Amino acid sequence: MTRIIQSLAELSTSYDTLLCDLWGCLHNGRQPYPEAVAALQGFRARGGAVALLTNAPRPGRFVVEQLHRMGVPRDAWDLVVSSGDAAQIAMLRGAVGRHVHHIGPAKDDGFFTALPDEPDDLPTIVRVPLEEAEGIVCTGPFDELTETPEDYRDRFLLARTRGLSLLCANPDLVVDMGERRIYCAGALAVAYESMGGEVLYFGKPHPPIYDLVRRRLVSIGRSAETATMLAVGDGILTDIRGGRGEGIDTLFVTGGLEAARFGDDPAEPDPARLAGWLAQQTEAPTMAIGRLR
Repeated sequence: MTRIIQSLAELSTSYDTLLCDLWGCLHNGRQPYPEAVAALQGFRARGGAVALLTNAPRPGRFVVEQLHRMGVPRDAWDLVVSSGDAAQIAMLRGAVGRHVHHIGPAKDDGFFTALPDEPDDLPTIVRVPLEEAEGIVCTGPFDELTETPEDYRDRFLLARTRGLSLLCANPDLVVDMGERRIYCAGALAVAYESMGGEVLYFGKPHPPIYDLVRRRLVSIGRSAETATMLAVGDGILTDIRGGRGEGIDTLFVTGGLEAARFGDDPAEPDPARLAGWLAQQTEAPTMAIGRLR
């Protein structure tokens, strides 16, 4: 049975480390949620560590810049690890070849130019037209405000015919930007898989991003023990499935992507509606909360 809690402070003595999602939990893509910021600050003030674990397809340094622009204070988190970080390392190791076709907006160019320090033996990656590619790197639609996965059908037919693998830098299907819901790279990846294409995933709920965040927690002298971690997120198939797959307790934020299912007040989910919906899901979170606070 999933227990509904009212605040993160109720769990302050139970966990040493939070793996906290961003969109739908800490911010809405445009501005932070003040109560969520205060909750993370409070967790850190009591000695806990906060790793912001996001399926953003960009390297973590760009996510940090976005947080600064939004006004998220630096004392709300210890480190940021993105799906883009894990996917970028895989690309540099040649997961889909060295001549790749990029599907994604210009804002994601940093995926190819802002390279990490690891691994040391970085192969040269060259972006090329689809007809010349050894593989595909997908960070999202070219135009996330207007395009749908169906717009990529012809491109994917050619890629599948050529036997190209697609590296998905963001397994999320959709995300809410303010009041608008937009498609992510994960939706394109699912479309390619449905056509028989091979897809490699590196964000939540898949293991590489969890391996990476553990290494980075250790690098800053914090605990990476599964038993003292709590995964927080609003994605039942990403945040919750990923945490459960790693043996980590989970806190489902009901007021994010699925808010409309649980009543009129996103901050106060209807217990009966929540229980009924969760009974139909394959993943059961340890706990739930309306909004992170």
